[in-house]
Amino acid sequence: MHGRSAAIVADPPCRRVLVVAPQPFYQDRGTPIALHQVLLALSELGRGVDLLTYPIGADVAIPGLRIFRSANPLHFESVPVGFSWRKVVLDLSLTPRIKARLAGERYTCVHAVEEAAFPAAILARQCGLPLLYDMQSSLAEQLGQLGPLSLSPTRRMLEAAERWLLSQADLVVTSAGLSPRVRDMVPEARVREWHFPSAPAGADPQEVARLRQTLGLGPRSQVVLYSGTFEPYQGLPELIAAIPLVRQRLPDATFVFVGAEGADDAPATAAAHVASGALRVVDRQPRDVMPTYLAMADVLVSPRAYGGNLPLKIFDYLAASRPIVATDIPTHRTVLSEERAVLVAPRTEALAAGILAVLGDPGHAGRLAAAARQYAATHLGWGRFVEAVAELYDDVERHAVA
Repeated sequence: MHGRSAAIVADPPCRRVLVVAPQPFYQDRGTPIALHQVLLALSELGRGVDLLTYPIGADVAIPGLRIFRSANPLHFESVPVGFSWRKVVLDLSLTPRIKARLAGERYTCVHAVEEAAFPAAILARQCGLPLLYDMQSSLAEQLGQLGPLSLSPTRRMLEAAERWLLSQADLVVTSAGLSPRVRDMVPEARVREWHFPSAPAGADPQEVARLRQTLGLGPRSQVVLYSGTFEPYQGLPELIAAIPLVRQRLPDATFVFVGAEGADDAPATAAAHVASGALRVVDRQPRDVMPTYLAMADVLVSPRAYGGNLPLKIFDYLAASRPIVATDIPTHRTVLSEERAVLVAPRTEALAAGILAVLGDPGHAGRLAAAARQYAATHLGWGRFVEAVAELYDDVERHAVA
């Protein structure tokens, strides 16, 4: 084992769960954030967890959690978001560690995230354990966008592999918006969706003022904020192209993009807007800092172009007491509606019109923000999430016994 193991609480040997996560854990980014919430809920439920993950990331102290890390033969220090050869190497090192864990411990089930579910499906079946497949995204959909993998024969192979995995899992739990894809591919699959809790929306007004000053935002600047990765599916080119359309009508509107992975991460088309002062590009921020960024915004934007999984940031957007403009795609529709967001076509002109509609009508903006906040308070609280995790695990284990 590499790194430290968190202290554990007493736990009956047959109540432990093996969670396999092919990500750097812990880091403040999509899937690791979601997994951290699941681990906290499992701890609150009194379940012990052995987490097998990459040899990269910070250890966390959660009662009942032990962290085991795979080998790092090439001494990687980081793993980029999305597909990479670093990820392939580290995934290969996970498989023998899964086998070793299953040989050395007794577990009630295996909870495998994303591509780790492929070896886990085979090894869990050999041990007579149920498999919970945590489908944070569609691997066939994501890989099918990459170069030669987008060719029809390769896409069919990817979809066949995904279909096999869905048929092997005792229960599939997906990001919000992906369950229709699962049911379409494997109608008999048992599937649920994650609805993650919203982060606390409170922010110190003095911290917000300091942040505005740090970013060079004047007192009249209206802030249009995007947070998340800069991957192609996020739709940033369309949002960048909308900047001059918005500023023609509202010259004080300033765009802030939070989530860059270095100076060269933003699309090349952003450079001119950064130089003119219309756009600020900010590196990825720790999760506990994000409420201040969200509170600074006059409108929160999710321009996502495609993808079946709901961006995790939408849950936080809903609780932030700020109006939301999002593309009108099925993924966003899982939790957004016209009552709590402005939903627009995933095109430049539509994004600009949606942003202008919010910034130009404070009353409408306030009603949207209030409705979003109420939805988050009613449906996305921590207690409800813990109950959902309990039902999920009871379901997969009860089904396995039956």
